[in-house]
Amino acid sequence: MDISWIKFVLMSLAIFRVTRLIVFDKITAFIRAPFLMEYEETNLLGEKETYLVPREKGLRGWIGKLISCYWCTGIWVATAVFIFQWFFSFIVDPILIIFALAGMAAIFESIIQILIKD
Repeated sequence: MDISWIKFVLMSLAIFRVTRLIVFDKITAFIRAPFLMEYEETNLLGEKETYLVPREKGLRGWIGKLISCYWCTGIWVATAVFIFQWFFSFIVDPILIIFALAGMAAIFESIIQILIKD
């Protein structure tokens, strides 16, 4: 498979965005809920902090460990994007562009937030 540098960048941005969507975004919390348990603790300042911890046993625990790890999820998302791109590029290309644009927007927003704080 010959991947142009533009396709590589698009795939990378899309993988970044989909991985964040699975691991962090509130909109996909319902997907994570069966695999992660929520714990609340009060920190030294008296503020409540919420932690998500993978379930302890079985398939749900294994999936919980997978989706709580950004790096692990990124590998599986990258594998899926690559395979779907290989076999179904005519379907994947528009979706890839949408997620790549969303990924780039997320990166720009993060940079802007850093610049605003300084």
